[in-house]
Amino acid sequence: MSPFLLGERTMKALLLLVFAMVVMAREATAQDAPKDAQCVRERAAMVETIRAYARSAASALGQQGLSESVLEAMEQTKRHLFVPEQSCSIAYADRPMPIGLGQTISQPYIVALMTQLVEVAPDHVVLEVGTGSGYQAAVLAHLARKVCTIEIIPQLAETAAKTLRDLAYDNVSVKLGDGYDGWPECGPFDAIVVTAALGQPPPPLIEQLKVGGRLVMPVGPGYTTQQLTVVEKIAPDKTTTRAVALVRFVPFTRSQN
Repeated sequence: MSPFLLGERTMKALLLLVFAMVVMAREATAQDAPKDAQCVRERAAMVETIRAYARSAASALGQQGLSESVLEAMEQTKRHLFVPEQSCSIAYADRPMPIGLGQTISQPYIVALMTQLVEVAPDHVVLEVGTGSGYQAAVLAHLARKVCTIEIIPQLAETAAKTLRDLAYDNVSVKLGDGYDGWPECGPFDAIVVTAALGQPPPPLIEQLKVGGRLVMPVGPGYTTQQLTVVEKIAPDKTTTRAVALVRFVPFTRSQN
């Protein structure tokens, strides 16, 4: 058998392999197309539901309501890729969902509300405490220059980091640790979002918040009703606080060390 003949056969085998891969890719794309279209429809419907909620929430949002930039961020973020069961009809329903290990992904309207209240601008550096699935961090990433997010549960931190990396959220950094102490090396922060309930805002987070910045978090005991609270830092040693809505979040988890 000549080397030239062996080369021809190898080339034919390679061409057949490439052809098979192209066919498989096209078939996969064709199969995914209906799901992608459904996800787009469900996501758009979710945004309209959020709009409707916002119109009836003047006490929380004021007359300005939800900004178009926040609504666009909600529409651009593929929530179904951040939940265990990647079903569009389930993922875009306006309700919280379990993500395992006793944690939840918040109701979309609450995500939008917290994002609006924290008033993120394009040049902001934002801290999120309680990464969970990574969904809130992804929404913030559409609005901010940089998002630093902390998760205390290793499995969730690892999964969220992978999801965010796979979806090319290059302006998000995920850290495994106790969020009570914040992330000084990543700050100071223009805005802070805390996605778990505690009796009062952690002093280290207030310290890492810039003057003029805002912290939004549920204040109160876990597994019951809390007050969604906005803390604004108006001077280095002075803040104002207001409660805007009743919510239910999982309790803030601390390190045992």
